[in-house]
Amino acid sequence: MRWIREHLVLFLGLLVLVYMFVPIFVVVLMSFNDPASRNVYRFDGFTLDNWTNFCGPNGLCDSLVTSVLIAALATLIATVLGTLAAFALVRYDFAGRSASNLLIFLPMAAPEIVLGSSLLALFVAAGFAGQLGFWTILIAHVMFCLSFVVVTVRARLAGMDDTLEQAAMDLYATPAQTFWRVTFPLVLPGIVGAALLSFSLSFDDFIITNLNAGTETTFPMYVWGVAQRGVPMQVNVVGTLMFLLSVAVVVAGEVNNRRRRATLT
Repeated sequence: MRWIREHLVLFLGLLVLVYMFVPIFVVVLMSFNDPASRNVYRFDGFTLDNWTNFCGPNGLCDSLVTSVLIAALATLIATVLGTLAAFALVRYDFAGRSASNLLIFLPMAAPEIVLGSSLLALFVAAGFAGQLGFWTILIAHVMFCLSFVVVTVRARLAGMDDTLEQAAMDLYATPAQTFWRVTFPLVLPGIVGAALLSFSLSFDDFIITNLNAGTETTFPMYVWGVAQRGVPMQVNVVGTLMFLLSVAVVVAGEVNNRRRRATLT
């Protein structure tokens, strides 16, 4: 009993991790599945056809390219605007700063159905009712990704020691040199984290996208549509690739951090 009490927290932590990763293991397993019927979601046999015939299902690759393109553009725009807004909120004092800090959280706190329907009403009122598609999806994604970027970068800025910048200025560095050689490298991990979060949120979004997509089809909308007739196993291949890409980014970041620590020591 004493051994159990001492290792109970570790055991519960491992149990929670296993519980969280079980769906991912199922997705990876199903990417190699050769189903007897698309109407029954179970493992019937091993095959590599799902990987070699990746674009077999009609419309899968087109919707995937659309989602990746929208997510990349939304991430780029939201990261640039959000980083500038975070610097303004942390480093400068202006009228309405407190209200701005409060308003930043509203898109994060509001349900997606509320945000999506509000954006749809805005597009309709602006005369874009018949032009819903790629650009309206992009605008909508930038809108909700912006809050996550501001919050993430602002947290990084708030926790940064400003004495390093003061030391650079004491050594006769210009404001531009101080920013690019001291401030920006210190804030860069927060910016990269915000960009990765924005890309994931944009690529994965369904509710807001569905309300503002018109005839455009993104990958989550494609999955929702084919689920009514039977999900093709290639969808699991996409999920597996996204998971492997996420793991690769995390591992690369950790390796880079360890190399930097080794260099400093």
